[in-house]
Amino acid sequence: MTRVKRGVSASKRRKNLLEDAKGYRWKRKSHYAAAKQAVIKAGAYAYRDRRVKKRTMRALWITRLNIALREVGQKYSSFIKILTDKKIEVDRKVLSQLAMENPEVFKKFVESAK
Repeated sequence: MTRVKRGVSASKRRKNLLEDAKGYRWKRKSHYAAAKQAVIKAGAYAYRDRRVKKRTMRALWITRLNIALREVGQKYSSFIKILTDKKIEVDRKVLSQLAMENPEVFKKFVESAK
């Protein structure tokens, strides 16, 4: 059986991991053991926060909607109840974009929903 020298593959693996840790602070960017931990932790945060971002954006849409609806003289919760009762299916993202970009059209939509 031939002898396998593993220096090339091991250094390639370490080099790729240190490239992933590029831009980190202190020894986390240059020391393999610290960089490995940092990259694993960063991956966990990235996975988690891709889901958290969806929650955060929905909360932002609801806040914007509530502000726009209060200018018209209505509350967010009562407006959503009206939409569900009348079976109008418009998501919060579209409603908040409408309220931000076209306030006049949004006011007409709210009046027609009543």
